[in-house]
Amino acid sequence: MLFTFSKYQATGNDFVLIDNRAGTLNLSVEQVRLLCDRHFGIGADGLILIEPHPTADFRLVYYNRDGSQSLCGNGSRAAVVFAGCLGLIRNGQTVFEAYDGLHEARIMPNGWVRLRMHDVADVRENTYGQFVNTGSPHVVQWVSGIATFSVAETGAKIRHAEAFAPGGTNVNFAEALAGGPILVRTFERGVEAETLSCGTGVTAVALAAARRGFTSPVHLRTPGGELQVEFKMSQTGTFSDIFLSGPAKMVFQGNLEL
Repeated sequence: MLFTFSKYQATGNDFVLIDNRAGTLNLSVEQVRLLCDRHFGIGADGLILIEPHPTADFRLVYYNRDGSQSLCGNGSRAAVVFAGCLGLIRNGQTVFEAYDGLHEARIMPNGWVRLRMHDVADVRENTYGQFVNTGSPHVVQWVSGIATFSVAETGAKIRHAEAFAPGGTNVNFAEALAGGPILVRTFERGVEAETLSCGTGVTAVALAAARRGFTSPVHLRTPGGELQVEFKMSQTGTFSDIFLSGPAKMVFQGNLEL
């Protein structure tokens, strides 16, 4: 089957996006892995299908590079830009369904995408740092010297720790420097490696930072670029009105025989 795809990146997190509104693609896990393979396929951290939805503007079906599914914050922002190119967004605003339910998003005048995340009930302390589920599970560990920190080795150990079995967790390493954005590096579950950025991950870091005295908005810098997280924190420590904002751009388009 010959089909058209688009390649997008959102602060270095890269994705294959496919318009599947006609329903012609029914990808297997093996096919997802092949398409995301950087040697034998297109190459990406994840794959996204845009499909019709009965009430929302579209349904976003997201696959990690290993074929598993979850919410992807950066992927959702890339999908919003792609959906805009498909004519599915009116006045720069949209409502779509993702892995964890409905989300709102807006394409800002500066080209950034502002994505509403779901409310978060708790940030829990554990042996490894702080645990928070922002649509995907995340551990946040505060470190010093993040530029040379062993993200791959340490991240892999925590990702597979028994405390997070059977699904495992994503792992974020964060460093707060005076007068600047919070620096973040992430080991992503489903990619099984460090990625240049993780949207749900920086959201988790921002909420964990709120427990350390940071106020909204929190500015964060990943190896792939800058992001911003806004939120409201209640006196009981719950979070609402959470928004993830950052850039998302098309890299190229092409055709592939599958």
